[in-house]
This record gives sequence, structure tokens and C-alpha cells, in this order.
Amino acid sequence: MLRRLLSPAPLALTIATLAGIGLALLAAPKPPPPTAAPPRLTLVPAAFADLPGWSEDAANEAWPAFRLSCERQMRRKPETSLGIAGTVADWSAACAEAALLADPDADTVRRFLEDRFRPVAALNGETAEGLFTGYYEPELDGALTPDETNRTPLYRRPGDLVQVDLGEFRDELKGQRIAGRVVDGRLKPFEDRAGIVAGALAGKGLEIAYVASPVEAFFLEIQGSGRVRMADGRILRVGFDGQNGHPYVALGKVMLADGLLERGKVTMQSIKAWLAAHPDQAAALMNRNPSYVFFRDLGDGPGPLGAQGVALTPGRSLAVDRKFLPLGLPVWLDASLPPVEEGAPPVPFRRLMVAQDTGGAIRGPVRGDVFFGAGAEAERLAGAMKQTGRWWLLLPAEVVARMAEPAS
Repeated sequence: MLRRLLSPAPLALTIATLAGIGLALLAAPKPPPPTAAPPRLTLVPAAFADLPGWSEDAANEAWPAFRLSCERQMRRKPETSLGIAGTVADWSAACAEAALLADPDADTVRRFLEDRFRPVAALNGETAEGLFTGYYEPELDGALTPDETNRTPLYRRPGDLVQVDLGEFRDELKGQRIAGRVVDGRLKPFEDRAGIVAGALAGKGLEIAYVASPVEAFFLEIQGSGRVRMADGRILRVGFDGQNGHPYVALGKVMLADGLLERGKVTMQSIKAWLAAHPDQAAALMNRNPSYVFFRDLGDGPGPLGAQGVALTPGRSLAVDRKFLPLGLPVWLDASLPPVEEGAPPVPFRRLMVAQDTGGAIRGPVRGDVFFGAGAEAERLAGAMKQTGRWWLLLPAEVVARMAEPAS
């Protein structure tokens, strides 16, 4: 079976020796502790028959998402590289055909994909399974101006925030990004969460709206988009528009390390419950995550918007790590949903999805975040979703054929 490695193997480690003039070596130095191998995408060609549940999915539910991604891709130059997925030109025939299929049934979608694409299993080195979580579009109570109840601001992206895609400068930095502000001709770090919460941006006219709960505002940042409901019933839809450049630190891991939550019981709901029960400690704990997200007003258009710039489809859109996977890629996911009741077996979750978004915590070649939509059930699923799973990427047939060609 052909196997193609997309990321370089880790470099061998060297161990420095200790020497002293006129001194004998009394004991061999202890070797350094083992380090985890860096993430490495491995692609293994497969067949559609290898995809668990392939013939059972209502694949047509993912068709609108696939067409939106195709339309977005076709706006780019044909020679534009899509990494492991070839170039935009490799997608042109499939996307042109997709544009003519307005409302296909599930069998038609499967035949289309089987004709135009080939599945390849995506692994992290030799490991097929990875972590799959979920996110949703929350709704918060708020106001356009501060009042006694709504005092936590949601900020627009500051005009002096500079966001840098390092992959545009060096291929080996593809997928890595930083942000900051220019001071005396040099890029310097932007304020972290603690500084922004303390008022570093206050009075600069960056406030989009004010919400009642700083905890809900914190989780709105994690979700990346949401709705703010005004007292008169109007809805303001906001979406991700930048980040302050500081690394994302998962609050659940912090609380586990501090002994505040038990292993196996870390969910969005349990974190929120702890913060609500300890309001005097909540702000300091949330500030342990220095990352801060800025928003923009999405207006009345469809949404929320993912990183690819298209509206996300509940249950069919997926956030991925762009260092390894390009946006717009159809993906077959074999995972499970969290059970409705504690102790119940997991519910299989096998379906066609489309990579249309990214996330600060989504890192690695087998790591995904499922968009569940809006509402109470979407919140429940997103908050409890922390399942292992595996996936297959659907690549244009000609791209997979080129992989099989011997190196010259």
C-alpha cells in the first residue's frame, strides 16, 4: 500500500558531553527525558468501501456546504496551491459540475464524489485516531451601550493590530500566525487578556456591544461567533475578526492542573458552573488564557462565517488545522457523539463534512471541531463533545493519481 508523508520526520536529537580539564568522568550523564514526536501528516490511499457508514449518510445535507466552498475556491487563480489538495485548477472540473447540481439526493452526491474524488486516510505519523470536539453559535443578552446590567464590552479589531501569516514568508512556517503592533518599526506583542480586561482598549470607540456576563463573553470568544439579543428583541450577529496574537490556553487543562475539576468531568458546562460558583476567582482564572478575540458585525447576512469566508452549515462544517489541511476539503468523519445520559453508550457520528473553519485550540493532523449550530441542543453537544475518532480526506482523483507516481 502506498504511503506518502507530507511533513518531514523529526530531526535526531544530540546530547552534549560533559568534560573537565584534569577531571575523570565519574558517571555517565542521564539522558534527557523523551519528547513527543512533532505532529506529522501521513496520507494512506483508501477506497470508499473503507469508510464506515459511507452508504448510510444523508450526504446531500453536506452538499450546500461543499458548493459554498467550491464557489469560494473558484474565485482564486487556477495555479493557487491548496497544499495536499493540489491546485485550484485540480478542483475546477468538479466544482463546475457541482454548480449544476442544485438539489441532489444522497445517492447522487455519493456517485459524484466517487467519480471525482478518492479517499485517503489521514494519520498523525502512524496514529489514526485523534480528538474531535464541538462548537456552536451562542446567544447572549446585551445592549449597544453600557447599563447597570450589561457592562462587559465586545471589542472590534483595533486598527493598529497587525496579523502576520508566517507561511507567506517561509514554507516551513505554513499554518503559523502571530499578531502584534508596530512600535518604532518593530512588531511588538499586543496586550494580553488581562491587560484588555483591565481597560487597555477602553475609550477608543472599539466597543460593538456590551453583555451581562463576562463568563459568557469569554466563551463567545472560544466559539468565535454568536448572537447578542437586545432588550427590544433585535439580534446583533457578531463573528471572529482577529486575535491578539497570544497563545490560546485551554481553561479546562488549567483547572485540571489546579485540582479544581476532576479528570473525565471537564466540559463547558462544568467549567461555567465552577466560574459561576466562584465569582471572586473567575476573572483571574480566565486571564490564565492570554488569548483575546475581536469581533465584527456580520449584519443581516448568513452566518456565522468560518475562516474560509462562507456561512457554516450545522452538523456539516468542520474546523481544522490549516497547517495540515486546506479549507474547502470534503472529509469523511468516523467519530461519536457524547451520550445524552451519563453511562449511556456513545452515539456513532459518521458523516460527510467540509473543512471550512479554524480554531485556536485545533492543532494537529487528526484534530477537528464540529460546528453544531445554535440552540440548547447545539450547546449541549458542543459543551460535552470530546470524542476520539478518525477521518478520511476526499481529494481530486488526479491529485491522488499523482501521489502514486514514482519520484523522479
